Amino acid sequence: MVRTPLTPEERERGERLGRLLREARGGRSMTDVAASAGISAETLRKIETGRAPTPAFFTVAALARALGLSMDDLAGRCVLVGL
Repeated sequence: MVRTPLTPEERERGERLGRLLREARGGRSMTDVAASAGISAETLRKIETGRAPTPAFFTVAALARALGLSMDDLAGRCVLVGL
């Protein structure tokens, strides 16, 4: 299966998501947050650095729950202005 290349907007949205999650994690370790969300630390690292710009919905939901974030707020802050 060939994946369609991401648009610049999709890449930017993934980078924004990564920054938001990293900020919300604060002083907590990547390992602790990943374990709390039920994902690997490597998966969290890829999301936070933008190397995984389109993570699965349930992965984002688990991270939001582990970090005490609202999915509505997270989604709203990741949408590009002007869309």
